[in-house]
Amino acid sequence: MDNMFDVQKFWLYQTFARYYVVGRGRKRTLWKVFSIDRMEPSDLNIFEDQSTYTAEECSDLLKRIHQGNRSMGGLKLIAIGYGIVGFIQFLEPYYMLIITERKKIGTMLGAKVYGVAKSMMVIIPNPIVRSKKAYCNTEKRYQKLLTSVDLTKDFFFSYSYNVMRSLQDNLNRNKTDQSIYKSMFVWNEYLTRGIRKQLKNNIWTVALVYGFFKQIKLSVSDRDFDFTLIARRSRHYAGTRFLRRGVNEKGKVANDVETEQVVSESTFQGQTLQISSIVQNRGSIPVFWSQETSLLKIFNPVVILPKQEDYKATKLHFKNLADRYGNPIIVLDLTKTREKKPRETLLHAEYVNAIGCINAERSEENRLKFLQWDLKQHSRRDATTVLSKLQRLTKLALDLNGIFHCQVSRSSPLEGSARPYLEGVNISENNNSGSDDGSGKCNIKIKSVQNGVLRTNCFDCLDRTNIAQYAYGIAALGPQLQTFGYLESPDIDLDDTLARHVMDIYEIMGDKLALQYGGSPAHNKIFSERRGQWKPAIEYVDIMKSVQRFVNNVYMDEEKQNGIDLFLGNPPPQKRTLLLNPEKHSKWRSIMKRSLSDSNIILGSEIPTAQQDSELLHEESQNKGLVELLPEVSTYCRYISPEFPEVVSSSESIASKDEDLEMRTTSRFLTADWYSESLYSCEDLYNKIMNFSEENGEDSSYPMFDFGRWITRGGTFYI
Repeated sequence: MDNMFDVQKFWLYQTFARYYVVGRGRKRTLWKVFSIDRMEPSDLNIFEDQSTYTAEECSDLLKRIHQGNRSMGGLKLIAIGYGIVGFIQFLEPYYMLIITERKKIGTMLGAKVYGVAKSMMVIIPNPIVRSKKAYCNTEKRYQKLLTSVDLTKDFFFSYSYNVMRSLQDNLNRNKTDQSIYKSMFVWNEYLTRGIRKQLKNNIWTVALVYGFFKQIKLSVSDRDFDFTLIARRSRHYAGTRFLRRGVNEKGKVANDVETEQVVSESTFQGQTLQISSIVQNRGSIPVFWSQETSLLKIFNPVVILPKQEDYKATKLHFKNLADRYGNPIIVLDLTKTREKKPRETLLHAEYVNAIGCINAERSEENRLKFLQWDLKQHSRRDATTVLSKLQRLTKLALDLNGIFHCQVSRSSPLEGSARPYLEGVNISENNNSGSDDGSGKCNIKIKSVQNGVLRTNCFDCLDRTNIAQYAYGIAALGPQLQTFGYLESPDIDLDDTLARHVMDIYEIMGDKLALQYGGSPAHNKIFSERRGQWKPAIEYVDIMKSVQRFVNNVYMDEEKQNGIDLFLGNPPPQKRTLLLNPEKHSKWRSIMKRSLSDSNIILGSEIPTAQQDSELLHEESQNKGLVELLPEVSTYCRYISPEFPEVVSSSESIASKDEDLEMRTTSRFLTADWYSESLYSCEDLYNKIMNFSEENGEDSSYPMFDFGRWITRGGTFYI
């Protein structure tokens, strides 16, 4: 955001011909104004005043506007807002989405993080210029679809801290200059695209992140610390369970969620505050596959597309992970390896084949590290045993990736909080202490960084994945607290009160993410068993969750998906007529089994030059003949609704029903000869895994390959 001025509160006023947005800066002493033309039925015309006003000057400006429009009703206050979510157009008129109430849900580096408590949709054109399109049933249908995306549930934002980035990325000099709206985790990127291009700044809009944010205070050894858990859902290929599966052609996967666990000291110890974070990722199995809903079947067959084109999309996905997190990328696959009727095993075989093909083309240090553990099979044991083994297994990834740790210092204990804002902060690497410049700004000394990431998946990336993410979180919490000097050993017992509190938070996060993607809370059988709940009661709750998920997937997900696509601008409203017609809907579904996400929507025409701006302004003011006393505006912007590309590709059609799915998958699986020619590239880690297996003494009733699997350059080691 603009370092000189950012709007945290604004007042929306209305005259007959214009809306006026009057924004107050963070310091509450400076004000800015922009206006929106209400006399255009289908175009968005914004005038921004480049001047900055004091409170008295702003009050005088509003009085003059009121006097100039008294004959037509004067100036009226419509709403008080805390951020503009964006603008959207369906058939004809534009609408503005604003946040009218907010709630504080935590802080990051001293900056407040808010959730949306109440929002409002304001129609832009004056009723006298609207045509019949603005009142037709299709327009109302679009309005209803958009409001189905409830901004008050699981959306959060901050004015000063970039919540769409991890702590490590926020303190990384190489990434601080990137536009926050380029982030895959900003869900209103499409809605804000027009106003950002016109005004050339981000001060009026807020970047909304969708997922989960929870911050609580915990204590260990009589020392308090803040525990923050953040989940960020990707806006690429986003949607509901059965309508978004696998990967699309651009390498974007369904249910892609970045989870960050941040631990920080509650108060300065002397002049230093310590902060640590770890990031992990979950996402659908990155191959082309789909699964249809059915009223007659709960467990529907998995359809794997026969042509993966040398796994180009899978390669793009893992390249994106490496660009975001670095190497090594560790894949923890929790899908089943044995089934009476192949479903998950088909996906597992295709996934193993894809990983082997990718590693065959990579250098030794950049190969994917692949671990497989059939959690369903092992969950028959008691919950403590399952979590203990998952915790030890994820420690292997933690040893490779490491954790992010930094120290925030200040010149004296009288200089306020932990540093409310990041602009101008002095960041130094490991051995450079970073001297204070006397300005009172904080110095941040980075002690260690995280390299690479653990990527976990099961079938839906909901229930089993969340359990594994908790195991990784508790495995990382010990080293995080040890770096603070709070613990002597990095190991935290699962029976410890601290582990129980962390489990509760991960369970809440799992329920939120499962509701967003699957339509019901997560299946938390292992968590419930850890609490000692009655097993029949656990089974009953799981059955009810399954029924709720099934009903939502069959009857409600289509509407939910339409609302998400409309909010994200993909596919575009102009191409959605089939979705709005129930009679044609079933036919459309039979043609398009899988839908693709397309974030590269073409923007409208370029902004007019300054001379063209003034000519247009003069021409329109003469034509309208309205009495408007306006402040001098140096910039005139005209935004035309963009043309949208098609997003449905014929290459996405499902293969013929005559194909034998099982034979096709088996024939694509790597041969034993190919395995025998491969070389192992991570001997030290392999020895660790072997020792881990021997220490735990696997039950002979379970085949060795059911416990873990590591693949490098096509070579598979069974444990």
